[in-house]
Amino acid sequence: MALAHAILAALVEASCSGYDLAKRFDGSVGFFWSASHQQIYRELSKLEDQRWISSESILQAGRPDKRLYSVTDLGEQHLQEWIAQPCEPTSIKDDLLVKIFAGHIVPKQIILAELEHHQKAHLKKLSTYKELEQRYFQNPQEQELLEPGKFQYLTLLNGISYETHWLAWCNQVMELVNQRIEN
Repeated sequence: MALAHAILAALVEASCSGYDLAKRFDGSVGFFWSASHQQIYRELSKLEDQRWISSESILQAGRPDKRLYSVTDLGEQHLQEWIAQPCEPTSIKDDLLVKIFAGHIVPKQIILAELEHHQKAHLKKLSTYKELEQRYFQNPQEQELLEPGKFQYLTLLNGISYETHWLAWCNQVMELVNQRIEN
């Protein structure tokens, strides 16, 4: 997936400034497609050149003008075509898995410390996802979710499932590594 598609997906929900888009990106699409604010601003220019988005200048007293970006009909058509195209599952590229694969060449405490570091990060991310679920989707089966919300909830479910699975795997690995230390 190109960053362009992630930006179009974030903007299709509502028009916003580049700054607000970068902040929104961090709290939505950014959970599964990361990009720096500089990358987002660069891509906005490209998307505007392709006429997939448009911008309008908003005058602000005592501050620089704000540019408000919105998806054009052409941009939405491109996003629809892209969504309709099949995509291949993404290959895993994970430094931790490479370290675990060759972990037998270092003291086991090094691997355990790395696993604990990752475990804390995944617990934090799972906590964030659970907070989002509580805030926006308390009873998704009972509440009538509008279509955008329903599809956003589906991506949140994937994040919760991923983090839960990752933590279960991490606990299993730590247990197995500890068994080798004791023997």
